[in-house]
Amino acid sequence: MNVLQQFGNIPVSAATLRSAFSHLHFPQNKLAALEKSGAIIRVKKNLYVVAQGLISRELVANHLYGPSYLSLQSALAYYGMIPERVYSVLSMTLKRSKTYRTPLGEFSYQTVNASYFHLGINQETVAQSYTFLLASPTKAICDMIVGTPNLRIQSVSALRDYLFADMRLDFDLEQLLDRELVQQCCATGTKAAILRLLLEL
Repeated sequence: MNVLQQFGNIPVSAATLRSAFSHLHFPQNKLAALEKSGAIIRVKKNLYVVAQGLISRELVANHLYGPSYLSLQSALAYYGMIPERVYSVLSMTLKRSKTYRTPLGEFSYQTVNASYFHLGINQETVAQSYTFLLASPTKAICDMIVGTPNLRIQSVSALRDYLFADMRLDFDLEQLLDRELVQQCCATGTKAAILRLLLEL
């Protein structure tokens, strides 16, 4: 078996890769050769993905900067809730906001407080092969409100326009919105006034 196949599409550290070639005198030189040949891709310093099979940008996003979970338009697009293709991979994090530009594309992270961060996160398992963290549909909608700077919405009609006209959201709020989760998000105090309007839609 190819030594690299054991890692699948899970991002791995340089130290882990070097350990796979510990039988060589200079494993770091082997990594440099693999990167030059395109067999591995360096996402950032000391973090790589193997360039074979499907590379999950969602999984990379979780590993690139954390703790974090996929959200905002990236989560909405993943669920098929908005029609647009999203080019940057967007996540929420407990750390400071940050953007990475990598060979796999752009990854952006927005900071939120801890009490809000931990609510409404799903573990998504793909093909019984790997798992990544992403916002539930309701949390992704809340994150769009929380994560949009200078968002001033003071009425239900204005919120409806924002969600369905501006974002082009395709989601049955009346049937599918997790109202208990919205209430939990409101309780953290983060843009609570706008989030409460979700409960009136």
